[in-house]
Amino acid sequence: MAETRSFFLVPAGDNALIDQARASSADAVVLDLASANDEARGRVGLALAALKGAGKAVYVRLSPMSTDRTRDDLAAALGGGLDGIVYPNAQSARDIRQLDVLTRQQEMTKKVKPGLAVLIPEISSARGLLRAEEIVQASTRIRGLAIDGDGLDADLGVERTLDRRELEHARRVIVVVCAAYGLISVDAAGADAAYARSIGFKAKYALTPGQVDAIAQAYK
Repeated sequence: MAETRSFFLVPAGDNALIDQARASSADAVVLDLASANDEARGRVGLALAALKGAGKAVYVRLSPMSTDRTRDDLAAALGGGLDGIVYPNAQSARDIRQLDVLTRQQEMTKKVKPGLAVLIPEISSARGLLRAEEIVQASTRIRGLAIDGDGLDADLGVERTLDRRELEHARRVIVVVCAAYGLISVDAAGADAAYARSIGFKAKYALTPGQVDAIAQAYK
């Protein structure tokens, strides 16, 4: 986990992009289930096996619990060597504790050793940002904290800028909280990777192979 610098986020149902991720230099691939249909969810195991075979760490980004699909996402993804879980729009410690219960239930059902899949909550709202410190203390499986730039922009009602300057305060908060608790801070996709490293981010999301390469260059 300490060496993971790039998290390549791909839709779980996009086979072409999954193939690109498998061939890329990404340290970790995040299969996004938050907008996946049942067919894509059913193929997660195959994608997981292919990515693990290529030497990638593999995470899944779950649907929020407000959608009632979180349990199905966990059932589809746990096992098969899953390295971690990304939980979007974390707003409180209670969210994380409820997720922990669901995850442990599925681990027991699948006979997976508890705690093997680590957790990275995403901050997507002003409320979540204000509660970032309590969020990271809510579960022993938490290994990092990420910023969802587009989600936070929407919640704040601001326009996205090329250099993501509208996220400057939020990015600093994420870095400080992670540094205080020994966690991996994961920056939003699209912003300058060298700048992200200079302000303390330990890793970064990517949406394209080119962004993966830029992260690798910045974190040499």
